[in-house]
Amino acid sequence: MDQANVPSKTAEAGHELSDLSAKNVALFGIMLAVIIIAAVLVTAALFRHFYTVETTSQVAPSPLSYSREPTPGPKLSVNPGQDLQTMRAAEDAALNNYEWVDREKGIVRIPVDRAIEILAQKGLPARPQGSGKTIEEKPQGRKNKAAQGNQR
Repeated sequence: MDQANVPSKTAEAGHELSDLSAKNVALFGIMLAVIIIAAVLVTAALFRHFYTVETTSQVAPSPLSYSREPTPGPKLSVNPGQDLQTMRAAEDAALNNYEWVDREKGIVRIPVDRAIEILAQKGLPARPQGSGKTIEEKPQGRKNKAAQGNQR
């Protein structure tokens, strides 16, 4: 850096005097430290105050806080392997056997494999052509509110 272009006070100080004041930086640091220390002291005093108020108060404890009844434990299976086999057997019976669901209405449960075969033979039920609305049709009755607003 060329020392000829630098003002004499800046050259003597060894740093740029117009950008930053060392006195202000030091003052800011001291004030920040004082504020932090004050905040810590206030917080400690509040904790101490609340602790003494809590320990010296003579509020009767709730009778529910001293309940001697044990908490009911989880309902565990005595024989989980057997329970799993029983559940799977019941599911297999429902999926692989014929059974009346409602005799009066003629509703029968059939095996899944048979239901897939019937569906493959007959196909899915579909609406007859022309029974549904098409996209080109416009709803009748109510007018478009935006169009009504433009007509006024």
